[in-house]
Amino acid sequence: MKSVYLDSAATTQVREEVINDIKDVLLNNYGNPSSTHAFGRSSKTIIETARKAIAKTLNALPQEIIFTSGGTEADNMILRCAVRDGGVKTIITSAIEHHAVLHTVEELEKEYGITVKYVKLQACGTPDYDNLEHLLTESNNKTLVSLMHVNNEIGNILDIEKVAKMCKDNEALFHSDTVQSIGHFEWDVQQVPIDFMTAAAHKFHGPKGIGFAYIRKDSNLKPLIFGGSQERGYRAGTEAVHNIKGLETAFKLAYENLEEERTYVQELKDYFTLQLEKAIPDVKFNGNCHNNVKSTYTLINACLPMPPEKALTLPFQLDLKGIACSKGSACQSGSSKGSHVLEQILSEEDKQKPSIRFSFSKFNTKDEIDYVVNVLKEFVED
Repeated sequence: MKSVYLDSAATTQVREEVINDIKDVLLNNYGNPSSTHAFGRSSKTIIETARKAIAKTLNALPQEIIFTSGGTEADNMILRCAVRDGGVKTIITSAIEHHAVLHTVEELEKEYGITVKYVKLQACGTPDYDNLEHLLTESNNKTLVSLMHVNNEIGNILDIEKVAKMCKDNEALFHSDTVQSIGHFEWDVQQVPIDFMTAAAHKFHGPKGIGFAYIRKDSNLKPLIFGGSQERGYRAGTEAVHNIKGLETAFKLAYENLEEERTYVQELKDYFTLQLEKAIPDVKFNGNCHNNVKSTYTLINACLPMPPEKALTLPFQLDLKGIACSKGSACQSGSSKGSHVLEQILSEEDKQKPSIRFSFSKFNTKDEIDYVVNVLKEFVED
């Protein structure tokens, strides 16, 4: 049986160079970075070298990069501390954010009594920018906007420059969950006046359990996790030196090979879309999948024409054929609930049909796509 992995939006295959660097650190740099002896200084150097490399690529300051366990922790840290320490009284977000943002905002509403407003969505799932402008102008207290750059389920790209300018013009803070875009898109935080961003290494061929938060200087946030003074006091706890090195290696390789790999993956996405439309003429694509300016090159979300009773068995049948994909966010894969993103944007008719997310990487091939399209065609026609 063929084995095809088209679920890179959930997590990616780790690059061999990353594995080698992690192994090297585990073997040779096991000192505690907080120790003052040579073993500790060696580990500390690895951490600070990684911090500087990431900051240079983002055009940020090294002290603005805080290592975390991943995107979820980074989102929680930023949102909670912005309310607790930054005086934020209103958060504007959307109903199709990742649950790391939505659930955190819901808890903050209960704990601190903040006001939460949800920007209207266009039919395709993109935030209504006019409505966002209205929500910003009517807010009469300190406001934070939290909108993700690339939606993890439908792939829509937020006009980040437009939103950042809106926030700056209205003296609002701007946080973006950039987990699906760091490592896949260029960034310059001096050109885009964003206050907070998040990243997870496992989304760009690095290890799981490591990521970072970008926190613009003078944000006045205090620690979320107390203990030692690691990460400039923002996050106590002994750093995972090997994972930080793996993050750095994956991050550097992602940007060194960005143009070549983006072109290759975009071609795979275009080919998949074309072949699927030929094989299944009634297929629909959720979000802005056909617009390569407004949609990421890394994924598509396809709505397949079939009755509800047949749709229930599709994920199981694909798995039997060795095909890894997702019916929505991987964080919901063990849940019986449907996608909260698709719930917001699909018609009642299309909600009864299966929508599948296929996400691509440099490790995929056109032969794999041909195999997947043929499996889908046979299942739809059966």
